[in-house]
Amino acid sequence: MSVPSSPRALAIGAASAVAVLLIWSSFIVVARYGARLTLTPFDVAFVRFVFSGLVGLAVLAVLAPRGASPLAGLGWRRIAVLAGTAGIGYCSLAYSAFFFAPAAHGAVLMPGSLPLWTALAALVLLGERLTARRMLGLALIVAGDLLVGGASLARAFDGDTTWRGDLMFLAAAMCWGTYTVLCRRWQVGAVAATLAIAVGCLASYVPLYALGAAMGWWPSALAAASWTEIGAQALYQGGLAMWVAGVAFTHAVRTFGPVRTTMVTALVPGIAALAAVPLLGEPLGAHALAGLACVTLGLFVGLRAVPAPAPAAALAATR
Repeated sequence: MSVPSSPRALAIGAASAVAVLLIWSSFIVVARYGARLTLTPFDVAFVRFVFSGLVGLAVLAVLAPRGASPLAGLGWRRIAVLAGTAGIGYCSLAYSAFFFAPAAHGAVLMPGSLPLWTALAALVLLGERLTARRMLGLALIVAGDLLVGGASLARAFDGDTTWRGDLMFLAAAMCWGTYTVLCRRWQVGAVAATLAIAVGCLASYVPLYALGAAMGWWPSALAAASWTEIGAQALYQGGLAMWVAGVAFTHAVRTFGPVRTTMVTALVPGIAALAAVPLLGEPLGAHALAGLACVTLGLFVGLRAVPAPAPAAALAATR
């Protein structure tokens, strides 16, 4: 898969990256705020998948009669993998993490560590090499993660449960990083990837979770939540965070490559962490500030270390 080089393609890719930057930054704050409301993390995932899945079915209904179904040829196994990583895995872990850890931790450990997991996945699945400069950037990211996560582990002996959220943030980033590289390896388009997640989660997670909630197999607050809360979560999580950001992110990956795209989000940790101070009333502690500084510096170092891949190299990496 070659990287588009026309001015129009690059402009669309850049606009997609900016959209991802804004939505991902607000996602941290919105998800943390949602943890203070009624819905459980798995309720939020359910609402997200219902809304995004219905949108996905509408898209398929429009495209299928024209013989242009984006899912044609993708196969149910790949659909299941994409839905399991970027859908069920990422959302369940991320939403659950915000019930234990503050927004600053999410900003550092989720989008902040995403280039680390993406680079490792690209190394294994695409055979991409790690240059010395990129390894320096990744080392700074690891240092930032350790500053934040290590402080949480130290407080665990006093009964603090923040460390649980930190581990979930890291696992969520690993899920999304794997999905990012798989999209490039399988040459999955932006709409096809988002459709695979939306329809896959609608067909698997939604009926199973609804049945379990109705039977009392697991706790759910859907019946107790207001329609305003449910509607707002559906529109933001299933609309903006899923469809708009999903298509934009995958398109940016196809334009710039997975590692460069995740590095472009270097401003997300800082924006999200700083926004949480006035919006959520969550102060930034010394460890969080130090971790944020390390991760942000590592992201910028890594960004400068990743050259635009040549067409031939990009084609070889996707086989």
